[in-house]
Amino acid sequence: MKNGLILEDINKKFGETEALKHIWLQAKAGKFLTLLGPSGCGKTTLLRIIAGLELPDTGKVILGNQDITALPAEKREINTVFQNYALFPHLNIYENIAFGLKARKFPKAIIKKKVEKKLEILGIQGLENRMPHQLSGGQKQRVALARALVNEPEVLLLDEPMSALDAKLRAKVQIELRRLQQKLEKTFILVTHDQDEALVVSDYIAVMNQGEIIQTGTALEVYDNPKTQFIAEFLGAANLIKGKASGQGIETEIGFLKLEKTPEWAIGTVAIRPEWIKIREKMPKINGIKGKVAEIIYRGSEFDIILQPGSLRVKTSEYRNFKQGDAIFIELAPEELAILDE
Repeated sequence: MKNGLILEDINKKFGETEALKHIWLQAKAGKFLTLLGPSGCGKTTLLRIIAGLELPDTGKVILGNQDITALPAEKREINTVFQNYALFPHLNIYENIAFGLKARKFPKAIIKKKVEKKLEILGIQGLENRMPHQLSGGQKQRVALARALVNEPEVLLLDEPMSALDAKLRAKVQIELRRLQQKLEKTFILVTHDQDEALVVSDYIAVMNQGEIIQTGTALEVYDNPKTQFIAEFLGAANLIKGKASGQGIETEIGFLKLEKTPEWAIGTVAIRPEWIKIREKMPKINGIKGKVAEIIYRGSEFDIILQPGSLRVKTSEYRNFKQGDAIFIELAPEELAILDE
């Protein structure tokens, strides 16, 4: 498993629809990779190909230097936790978790030891004799994880397993899932359309759209340095500023903005997150803008301020009595401006 899981030029069509186009991707051993994208972008199809539930039209799936493209799902060292958890309703929790081990004819004593260990790791001791319908959503999710992990797979696939949880529980389970992956040091691959979830749990994120992977990197790299307008907007709020390249910067409707490097296009777009725009007491010497407060949106611990010109969105948690019509100075630092590919 030194090289983890590698996908080489995976292509898949359903009729005339190209579900996956030339997918090259590595899930590093012992790391948490997230496939992030909108509904219909191909991420679940890709997960099914990794699991062996679907065959690619062309390309290879390689696990630990072994080509497993044609290997049946049950013979792969890969387990999946599905969106609906897929627990057996007629089996109690102990029997659900032990199911895979019994199918592989492990001795009862070893099954008991392995199941009890996973119950402990996931904090669900005492639920062994309950039936699935007696559990909460969070408990079902933990049981589904225990059932997958008890088989000690090299790779654990997670198909939007937190989508059915309420917002508060989902946030808690995300952190637990991240801690669990770090503790087990196994390769986890999560499919989600939830940007916040991807940022919380991932070592690496592969952003997908229309059957293609359009950017791969650490959570920090993808969020701070989006390559395209789609990624900038899909991973949270972003100010998109269009302009004409001029020296090491661009001329825009809000003035000249200096950049860290020269754009490769003549006319294009740069992006900056609302939280990276700084409010200043006086006009900054570099990339300083004087704006007028057009709108204030209260979000509990912070404010979103919409400025004109440019409809710039600025996020601030500072306690200030801004009001509509106020003039303020802001700074768009060159290192915070991402140059987008066109």
